[in-house]
Amino acid sequence: MNAQPKLKNLTIRNVPEELHKALRREKYRRGKSLNQAVIDLLSERLAVGTTRSNGLARLAGQWTEDEFRRFEEATAVFENTDEELWS
Repeated sequence: MNAQPKLKNLTIRNVPEELHKALRREKYRRGKSLNQAVIDLLSERLAVGTTRSNGLARLAGQWTEDEFRRFEEATAVFENTDEELWS
């Protein structure tokens, strides 16, 4: 027997015009229904069914060892203190 998740309905009243327009833009951007776009936005913001991200996760751990070594070499100069500026 397939257990279907119990879904709930939600009615939101008095949506400001500016928010309604933004939701419609997001609906078109995502290529989804308004209902699904709102569910996705709420899920993302509340980290339901997904993990909350600050947007930097896609960058973490993506460098090869060589890329990391080159970055370290290129930014090593920033570790030096200019004593003349701080005296």
